[in-house]
Amino acid sequence: MARVSRRAKVADVHELATGMPFVNRVDGPHGNAVYQVGGKSFVFFRNPRPDAFDPDTGERYTDVIVIWVPSESDKLALVQDPDSPFFTTPHFDGHLSVLVRGSRIGELSKQELAEVIQDAWLSRASRKRAADWLAAHNVAD
Repeated sequence: MARVSRRAKVADVHELATGMPFVNRVDGPHGNAVYQVGGKSFVFFRNPRPDAFDPDTGERYTDVIVIWVPSESDKLALVQDPDSPFFTTPHFDGHLSVLVRGSRIGELSKQELAEVIQDAWLSRASRKRAADWLAAHNVAD
């Protein structure tokens, strides 16, 4: 019987991001976690901004996480599904990343979240580091 992955938690974002090789966590301007590989961010916890807000109340979301994606088509695949917790805003037009609220992260399994974070890391790591990681994990490029 196949093991089913449990629902993801915000703590998993931190665990999965730091579990990738050559990762540094730095603090953003408001103490928010920013995960980088080779000096390039691939996951960060965003401070409340005017472009991400509750459409009913106008309150800014305080729990937005930005995750890089490999391509525009990957971004569209994640944000176009109305049931997906991933979204974007006009501020991120042309930026290879998606947004997800921490309060909705449980709509993903831990395995689904791991795949998105691994893809984010791979999209920002050097070619050599990415190739080495893929080879070590028996993943075809």
